[in-house]
Amino acid sequence: FLIGEDTPTIWRGPMIMKALEQMFNGVEWGELDYLIIDLPPGTGDIHLSILQALPVTGSVIISTPQNIALADARKGVHMFQMESINVPVLGIIENMAYFAPEDMPNKKYYIFGKEGAKELAEQMNIELLAEIPIVQSVREAADAGRPAILQIDSPIAKSFITLAKNVVAVIDKRNTKIKPTQAVKTTHSRGCSN
Repeated sequence: FLIGEDTPTIWRGPMIMKALEQMFNGVEWGELDYLIIDLPPGTGDIHLSILQALPVTGSVIISTPQNIALADARKGVHMFQMESINVPVLGIIENMAYFAPEDMPNKKYYIFGKEGAKELAEQMNIELLAEIPIVQSVREAADAGRPAILQIDSPIAKSFITLAKNVVAVIDKRNTKIKPTQAVKTTHSRGCSN
């Protein structure tokens, strides 16, 4: 269930909240190891609604290396770290970290800047979980309906495996050091009608 920037506007308001409510409360999930929800950048109503509906174990911030994306990532970190929200930020992922041509996999072109998310992670004392490159084979695999992770022993598959291992490790670490998170409670009803 993905909600991205290209989601039609009509789905970003009450309709999306109804869909999320149905997904959280109307689905027989069974026992899950992980439930990962991909949200659009920013700190909008959708983020707060999810935090009120579920006890969120932690958040992972994904950003590209350029300053405008890092500004959104920084806002996201601050939102999750607010005292009233208090959801651990488990780490940062730098997406589109560099471009590596297939015929020269060791050659890196930093199209969107270099190590911006790494610097943000260091500034905010948050772990950098992975740097994911732009690789043409990811798009080709997606078009063929074949996840890039199945490109055995390729650099991109190794990047995704490293990412997955790092996410599992930070969740395990978080779960041993911090009590379970509670859903965010509304503390006042200012502006709400009776």
